[in-house]
Amino acid sequence: MGEFSPVAGKPLDLSDDLQLVLAPNPSPMTYLGTNTYILGRQTLAIIDPGPDDPAHLAALEAAIAGRPVSHILLTHSHLDHSPLAATLREKLGAPTYAFGDSRAGRSAVMQQLAAEGLAGGGEGIDRAFSPDRTLKDGEMLSSAWGDITALHTPGHIGNHLCFVWNDAIFTGDHVMGWASSLVSPPDGDLSDFMSSCAKLQSHDARVYYPGHGAPVTQPAARLAWLIAHRKMREAQILATLANTPATPAMITSAIYENLTAGLATAAERNVFAHLVDLYKRGKVSAAPQLATGAIFTLRA
Repeated sequence: MGEFSPVAGKPLDLSDDLQLVLAPNPSPMTYLGTNTYILGRQTLAIIDPGPDDPAHLAALEAAIAGRPVSHILLTHSHLDHSPLAATLREKLGAPTYAFGDSRAGRSAVMQQLAAEGLAGGGEGIDRAFSPDRTLKDGEMLSSAWGDITALHTPGHIGNHLCFVWNDAIFTGDHVMGWASSLVSPPDGDLSDFMSSCAKLQSHDARVYYPGHGAPVTQPAARLAWLIAHRKMREAQILATLANTPATPAMITSAIYENLTAGLATAAERNVFAHLVDLYKRGKVSAAPQLATGAIFTLRA
């Protein structure tokens, strides 16, 4: 394809039966904007309708061009991916498919943190989202556009799915080429993220189509980088705590350099995600309790 430089609202052909329509929502969290995928030729599937934006809706309707849509698939329910699904469903008559609502797939620890009042960060949660039909891990959907298998890949958020289609995987926000995935408790869970990376490693793919940015043309290498990156962050956190107990904010200041204001909060949430994972594994303790303002201590 050459340089990846889609224009918002203008369909970009990725193959004979796959188009990308970029939403006009660029930001530090969404890069160029959200990638909405249109799969098929005669009968279509839509993957990640995107934000509730009239211009994006008009662009999708123009690209669909009156063809029937059989499925609207959601990788997850962040505000940059799922809100337009309800409008498209009404206009097209196609059901929405996802793992579940925005609370689905949370681990017990994340449920507890949410009950104690911790709210997520990042792109924002689409709390109104509820799919017409839920998909189980490994469930297959079939239509004129072929077969798609849903993989439950929690980590970025508990209800995150990837979709396997032929030798490609639509990876949502779990694997992207332009940045590592944000993991922000209580919706993001680093323990789950690492398990989901291992799950994806068991699926041989030619290309990943992410929720933001260019297709990932070396999937195995990118997955290996993501895993190594997380292990590097963990080592940095443990090294910091080896010197002195610290809060997530203190650790973030110690291990990140030249953070912009827009990314500082996300970086601190990523650090907290690592600390929750380390806490669950018995590597650190938290006082007075597990929380973003807790003082974490390395356990002997």
